[in-house]
Amino acid sequence: MAEDLYIPKEASKREKYESLLPQLKALTEDESDLFANMANISAALKEAFDFFWVGFYRVVDSQLVLGPFQGPIACTRIAYGKGVCGTSWKEKKNLIVPDVNRFPGHIACSSLSKSEIVVPLVQDGVVKAVLDVDSEALNSFDEIDSHFLEKIIALLNF
Repeated sequence: MAEDLYIPKEASKREKYESLLPQLKALTEDESDLFANMANISAALKEAFDFFWVGFYRVVDSQLVLGPFQGPIACTRIAYGKGVCGTSWKEKKNLIVPDVNRFPGHIACSSLSKSEIVVPLVQDGVVKAVLDVDSEALNSFDEIDSHFLEKIIALLNF
């Protein structure tokens, strides 16, 4: 696959995800390196949607450890059950946070982040990583993001 993405500029959010998903599948299916795939997924999501921050945290022992990402520098380690990422890990479910300042225990890696979605990658009942996406605007994420980000994170093989 070429290293260029085709994302229709005037498309709806759903249409952008529908265009992006098969391209990411083609990009990742023949690549066995987890970090390479995480890096390309982060870059593709940033390019397609111009999110403020997109990246992965991997579960390493009892913490989430920063993995490949696109955006400003980020928190390196997050404890189990702490912040949006740690809570998503603990609850093994997607979390959509319309206003991060209203989320109890939110970890502010950047004060510019206003809303967030976190999607855990669960394999055999165990969270292996989380995909974290932040926006500079309030209420940026919804069930469309949740649905498609789940499909995108499922492209990763641990």
